[in-house]
Amino acid sequence: MMSEDVKPSPAKGKPLFSLGQVVATRGALNAMIELGVSPDELIHRHITGDWGDLGAEDQQQNLLAIRSGMRIFCSYKISASTKIWIITEADRSSTTLLLPDEY
Repeated sequence: MMSEDVKPSPAKGKPLFSLGQVVATRGALNAMIELGVSPDELIHRHITGDWGDLGAEDQQQNLLAIRSGMRIFCSYKISASTKIWIITEADRSSTTLLLPDEY
C-alpha cells in the first residue's frame, strides 16, 4: 500500500524527470482542442507527479520508473468519454500525448 508521503506533490510544480521531445497524435490534439484542454497543463501534471486517473499500484510503478529509468505512464480523463494518455519513454528521449485507441 502506498502512503501519502511517498507520492510526489504536484503542488510544488518541480519537474521529476526529463520529457525529451514532446509530441502529440492528431487525435489527441483534436480532442484537447474540442474540449478546451491545454496540453501544457496535462504535461505539467505529468512531469510533476500528478498521474491523473491511475490507481495506487500504477502510481507506485511510476515512482519506481523515475528512479530506475523505466517508461512513465499517466492517464487523464478530460471528458466523460475521452482520456488522454501521456507516455515518457524509458530513455527520456520523447514524451507522447495520445488517445488510448491510438496506442
